[in-house]
Order: sequence, then C-alpha cells, then structure tokens
Amino acid sequence: MTLQHEEDAARDRTSAVFSRPRETASEAETQAVGAELAPRLSPGDVVALYGDLGAGKTQLVKGICAALGVDPTLVSSPTFTIVQEYTGRTGPLYHIDAYRIADPAEFFELGYEEYFYGEGLCFVEWPERVEA
Repeated sequence: MTLQHEEDAARDRTSAVFSRPRETASEAETQAVGAELAPRLSPGDVVALYGDLGAGKTQLVKGICAALGVDPTLVSSPTFTIVQEYTGRTGPLYHIDAYRIADPAEFFELGYEEYFYGEGLCFVEWPERVEA
C-alpha cells in the first residue's frame, strides 16, 4: 500500500506530499501505523491511499480514526455507500472508497468539494478512479 498525503495550499499552509510504501504483517500492525500517522494530519488534509484489494487501506484509516477518537468498530470500507463520515476530536473525517466509480464525473456529482475543500480530514481509497 502507498500513502499519499496532500495538505491544501489554499489554506495558507505549506503544500506537502509524501509517498511511502509500507508493509505490515497484520491488521493490528496496519492500524498501529495509522495511529502513528494521525498526529501528523490536520483538518483540511486529503490522504490518497493506493494499493491492491486487501492491501490494508481501510485498516490504516481505522487506526487513524481510532487515534482521533472514533470508535474503530464503526470504521469500515465504504465500498457500497462510497462515503462514510465520522466525527473525531478534530472534526469531521470523510472516508471515500472510489472503487465502484466508473467515471470521474460521477464523483463530481457526489459533491466532492465538501470533502476536499471543507474543514474535515479526508481519506480516499482508489483515488486513481477519480483523477481527472
């Protein structure tokens, strides 16, 4: 799995992108990596998660959300709903699974602006499906 993190430069923050493949041996270890990353994230950040099916994208989000005060049992892959919203200590957390999106136009119809340009922290699984 590869994690790509982008801070929104329009928010008067320095734009930052990091990409680092990371291998873990279990769901618990992947969640622990998420917990380690959580303090580095801020409201308004968009985190793009790349990886094959079963790579651990949702487990990483689960670890981040748990570290931010969300009950981890509530965090699941939003494959069928496309977007799950949680409330953490820092505000809203948006978890998007774009796997079923066939055309980027479909994503635009979802009102992605709220997720990408709002005050929440946004995680996108399968971001390559919505890149325009």
